[in-house]
Amino acid sequence: MLKRNPCIANIKAGYLFPEIAKRRREYAASHPDAKIISLGVGNTTEPILPHINAGLVEGARRLGTVEGYSGYQDEGIAALREKISSVFYGGKFSINEIFISDGAKCDIGRLQLLFGAGTKVAVQDPSYPVYVDGSVLTGAAGGWEGVGYAGIAYLPCTAENNYFPNLDLIPQNSLIYFCSPNNPTGAAADRSQLTALVKTALNKSSLIVFDAAYSEFVRDPAVPKSIYEIEDTRLCAIEVNSFSKPAGFTGVRLGWSVVPKELKYSGGESVNADWSRIASTIFNGASNIAQAGGLAALDEEGLKEIRALTDFYLGNAKLIRDALQKKGITCIGGYNSPYIWAHFPGRDSWEVFSEILEKCQVITTPGVGFGPAGQSFIRFSAFGHRADIEEACKRLSVF
Repeated sequence: MLKRNPCIANIKAGYLFPEIAKRRREYAASHPDAKIISLGVGNTTEPILPHINAGLVEGARRLGTVEGYSGYQDEGIAALREKISSVFYGGKFSINEIFISDGAKCDIGRLQLLFGAGTKVAVQDPSYPVYVDGSVLTGAAGGWEGVGYAGIAYLPCTAENNYFPNLDLIPQNSLIYFCSPNNPTGAAADRSQLTALVKTALNKSSLIVFDAAYSEFVRDPAVPKSIYEIEDTRLCAIEVNSFSKPAGFTGVRLGWSVVPKELKYSGGESVNADWSRIASTIFNGASNIAQAGGLAALDEEGLKEIRALTDFYLGNAKLIRDALQKKGITCIGGYNSPYIWAHFPGRDSWEVFSEILEKCQVITTPGVGFGPAGQSFIRFSAFGHRADIEEACKRLSVF
């Protein structure tokens, strides 16, 4: 029998969100009458709005016609790639630099194949788990060492540094994962901070994977929505983004990556050419129905619906943030992000999670699940029906 991939053996047992689901099931089993409200996993809850949904329906209908049928679209439908370039990047990228996928998380995992085992990796701490877990699975990081994985440079983002890391900690020749607005903290980097990040990447011959999945929640004009708003980023950055949160596509699955043609490895080879090869080798493209919905989302009426939906979730975030602050709990996020990052000094994150579940029947996310610097924090998600959010806020008032 074949041996197990040793990289799988290195990964810490239990991905964060399945563990939360397990604890929820256990609590529900012992409290069958409890009405549990989830402010935990960042999964959208509201129906896809009419114009965007009509695009999905029309996409499905056309596949049932001779003239409308389409098969494999490995790198994505050209019209959608053109639209993404126009709407999000002012038309400055060709369709050969934009790759359609089944979501930002999937892209982040596949991007590891470009660099492989032994790559130095730097991540914000706390950060979305797939950055670290994906690095472990590809051999870019080693086993768990009690407070983190071997070979990962953790960049603490704390109140002391205004949730923006010390860039001096980034190793030379490394892959830098950076998310803004950030999941889980909700912090959004301003233009000067991102300029410093890009300069550091260039000076250290490093590459940024910029996760912009929450960019459509940005309301502050001082906060860039894309890393490509910063000068010289075509030389050092890949950007991933998604329709999941702004258009309610968490179950539809549609995202994209931008890989500029100027981006080169140390030997001068094209990163863009390799990503195209990977996209056509191990991935047969996102659903053509999903892509039809994406096109509808990016026309004038669809963009209005995206704005309305993100405004709704930001309204939820304000309710949660206000409820927590009334209790004297220090928190950030919720302004340009659907997440609120709440501090419980000196407390274990999982203990606070359990206490909130027991006292309020509200599911949250323990901050330590996002990295060592997340200990003593709880992430609250604003994805929920308004009535559930209001009820959860009432329950939190007695916490």
